[in-house]
Amino acid sequence: MKTRWKWMLSLYAMWVCAGIGTGFAAEAEKRLKVVATTTMVADLARDLGGDRVDVAGLMGPGVDPHLYKATAGDLRRMQRADLILYNGLHLEGKLQEAIERSTGSGRKIKAVTDRIPKDRLLEAEGAVDPHVWFDVSLWILCAEAATEAFKELDPAGSPYYEERLQSVRARLTALHEWCKAQAKDVSPEQRILITSHDAFSYFGRAYGFKVIGLQGISTVTEAGLADVTRLTDFVKTNKVKAVFVETSVSPAAMRRIQKDSGARLGGELFSDATGSRGEMKDGYDLGTVEGMIRHNMNTIVRALK
Repeated sequence: MKTRWKWMLSLYAMWVCAGIGTGFAAEAEKRLKVVATTTMVADLARDLGGDRVDVAGLMGPGVDPHLYKATAGDLRRMQRADLILYNGLHLEGKLQEAIERSTGSGRKIKAVTDRIPKDRLLEAEGAVDPHVWFDVSLWILCAEAATEAFKELDPAGSPYYEERLQSVRARLTALHEWCKAQAKDVSPEQRILITSHDAFSYFGRAYGFKVIGLQGISTVTEAGLADVTRLTDFVKTNKVKAVFVETSVSPAAMRRIQKDSGARLGGELFSDATGSRGEMKDGYDLGTVEGMIRHNMNTIVRALK
């Protein structure tokens, strides 16, 4: 009798587990399949989409999107996606061409920068600067653009997406105000930010820093000796306290400038990619846009004030 009861209980347990597994599979099938290019866009998609989206990020921490080339696996993910979210403004370089060719079969693509008015975009070297996330007020507009795409593909989830957007907007608005307050800890004459490449112009405009990058807005072309010498002389002449390296750009040239100019190495900044998800520092996650910006601002302020 005991053996029979054990057998029946085992059979029941297997039936329940199978039912639960089927339920999970069905639930997963209902989620929007979203492919996001950069770590910043992937973080935004997860934040806004919550349980109704399944986000696959193409690029990882420390990856330079200017130089990134799509793999065969990336192309397969894009082909299977309901939605491809990307930064746009040519941040993704050649990958953007692959994205724009992937339309068809009901697949939607969306550049999160689509809602930013042209008069709020910066230009450099005859091109639009794509590093908009460093002005948090512009990243709020990117959140709105991504939410629009979710609503179009999943109308039933519109109230859910709108509620999450309101939460994200409130957090980012608070972050924007925090950044402005933190910047005031550095005297205006010391707010000179020297970095590996020109990724921080939006940051400078929003929070009152003069920004000079060794390389231009793209890292495709390496800086030459003349560029290194020119920036070294600038640091000396203006008595800049510290220069900064970036996580997604080789630090060699900036270390040379730091050594030759006598300035301090102020620390490592996140520029074109966040840190690793779940990597905590001072209570915030470096794998999120909010975490990377808080880290950057704290690092800059400590080094320059």
